[in-house]
Parts: sequence; C-alpha cells; structure tokens
Amino acid sequence: MNLGDILLDFFQSTGIAALTWGQALMILVSCVLLYLAIAKGFEPLLLIPIAFGMLLANLPEAGLMAPPVVQIVPDPVTGELVSKTVENGGLLYYLYQGVKLGIYPPLIFLGVGAMTDFGPLIANPKSILLGAAAQFGIFVTFVGAILLGFTGPEAASIGIIGGADGPTALYLTSKLAPHLLGPIAVAAYSYMALVPIIQPPIMKALTTKAEREVVMDQLRPVSKKEKVIFPIMVTIIVSLLLPSAASLVGMLMLGNLFRESLLTDRLSKTAQNELINIVTIFLGTTVGATANAETFLKLETLKIIGLGLIAFCIGTAAGVLFGKIMYKVSGGKVNPLIGSAGVSAVPMAARVSQKVGQEANPRNFLLMHAMGPNVAGVIGSAIAAGLLLNFFGG
Repeated sequence: MNLGDILLDFFQSTGIAALTWGQALMILVSCVLLYLAIAKGFEPLLLIPIAFGMLLANLPEAGLMAPPVVQIVPDPVTGELVSKTVENGGLLYYLYQGVKLGIYPPLIFLGVGAMTDFGPLIANPKSILLGAAAQFGIFVTFVGAILLGFTGPEAASIGIIGGADGPTALYLTSKLAPHLLGPIAVAAYSYMALVPIIQPPIMKALTTKAEREVVMDQLRPVSKKEKVIFPIMVTIIVSLLLPSAASLVGMLMLGNLFRESLLTDRLSKTAQNELINIVTIFLGTTVGATANAETFLKLETLKIIGLGLIAFCIGTAAGVLFGKIMYKVSGGKVNPLIGSAGVSAVPMAARVSQKVGQEANPRNFLLMHAMGPNVAGVIGSAIAAGLLLNFFGG
C-alpha cells in the first residue's frame, strides 16, 4: 500500500469524509449561539450547554446520541428469545433519558423554587393577573398550530413555548409529543436566552414614555408565616384542581419551602447550587444534542420555531397590555412594563422590565414589582401545562 492509499484510508476514516451539508450548517448555528452566549453574554448558563450539545450531536461518526444496538437472540439456558444489548449507546443518549422521562424539569423547578423569593407575589396578589395574562400566547399559538395541521397534542406542546419556561415545555412535550422534543426544546430555551433582545421592542411599542416612567410604591413587608404557608397552600389547591400539574408545581413549592422555613438551609443551598447546576448541564447539553441535522432541518421544525416566537411575542404583549389596563384602573400607580415579566423566564424577564424602566426614568426600580408577575408566570405556565395535559394526555 502506497502513501496515497494510506492517506486516503485515513481521510475516509475521519468525520470530515462523512460530514454532510446539514451537519455543517448545524455546527455553524451552534457556533453562532456560542458567540452570543460568550461574547454577548446572552444567558450563558443556558446557551453554552445547549449550543455545545448541538455541536456534539452534529459531529459525524461521534455517535454521542446513538441509541444502543439491541438484538433478539435465544437464551442459552431456556432457548427463549430475549433482547440483548450488543453495543452501548452514546453518552448523551443515556443522559437524555432524564429529559425523555420527565425527570429533569421537576428537578429544575425544585432549584428555581429554592432560589426565588415569592414575597413580591404575596405582597401584591394582583400581579397574579399579569402572570395569567401573559399565558395568553400559549392558547393563541395552540389554535394557530391546529390551523397549520398539527395534532392537538403537538399543538399543545408548541403553544407552551409561549410561557418562556423551558422545563415546563420539556415536561409537557415529553408527555404529549416526544417526537417533537428536539425543535421544541431548542426553541423554548433559545427564546428564554434571547429575552433581552425580543422583549424590549414589544414593551416600548405598546407603552408611552409617561407610562414607562411611572415609579411604583414600595411593596409591603411579607411575614415569615405568609411565606411558609404560601407554598403549602398553592401545592394543595393546584394539585387538587389539576393533579397533572402536581409534579411541576409541587417541586417548585418544595424548593421554596426549603428556602423559607429557615430550618433546611443545607437542602436549600443544595437545590440552589449543586443540584440545579448539575441538572442544568445535563439538560442543556442533551436538549442541544436533539438538534441534529436529520431531524432539525425540516419544514415542520421551521414552523415550530416560528410559532414559538409568535407565542412568546403574544405572551409578552398580552402581559404589557394587561399592565396598561391596571395602569388605568389604578390611576397611574402601576407601571405597565412589569406585565412583560408575566412570561416565566425567571428572573430574566423581571430584569428586562427593570432595565427598560430605568432607561425611561433613572429613579425607577421595578425589579421587585416585576418579580410578582414573573413568579406568577412560572406558576401559570405550570398550570397551563397541567390543563393541556388534562385535555390531551388521555
């Protein structure tokens, strides 16, 4: 064998020889997302693992998402036909089972609950209405997806993207339309990461400068007793009304109870740090790894991404418009910008409300006021998922 044959054999054994145009395009997309996360700081905790998972999944011959190879062979003792794994699957395939089986989303909710102060929502219960209004995009997009030919379960899974809550979108899709997990997961988490880009133009277009300048009164102090009772009562009420939402809402409230009881500091810190960090790595990387060229570069995927963006924009707009109603009813005491935080991207959406408010009025401090509808949005998206699961999960 001459040198040319050796070099040719080597080239044919590399991933370069097997690289398709689709894989090359997806690798380019993953690099753009990595650039946005690292250079521009667009939610790197989410976008870096997602983008890198996308990169890994599109490397030819790497097989990181390959399922195990199973053969049906006769049992050597009984002679009965049994399944035998002759080749193990890839690393990310096994980690992905946490998404597929609906394990990671409730664990993320546990960590979110432990990190989140529900005080602003308790202090201003009216902000629940803003959180509810922002879920409007879910149901409008559900109807739109039905009109585009998707089935009821598929449309429900697409619509939930409008809640801007990645774990909820993954949980519902894993139950109703697991074959759409890849595009829905990437769309949901990408839009969560791009909240600082998508929301401000909508917020500014729907409000006047005078409305954006409104300085809201300081929230009342919330007692420890209220903070302890709240997660218990929400769990009981929501779970009795919508048992299908119990795993998400229950874990969210358990994490918050760890935080507020002040007796489980170790558990609270673990949920806030080690647990949610580990699960975020596994979830983000495997979610990105579902975006392989074979399943992602389809017309159906483009429809899902487009509908998801529409859902998110409508949810943001609905929250702001309801905020304008509250502004009028309250005699100008409510800043409509906090309505945009009703989509449940915690705490990103609340930070965007704060940023846009301060651009209009440097004396404006809307963060805590926006956290009320932001927390309500988390609960609202979980309830919306429970409703859709109730309707289509049978």
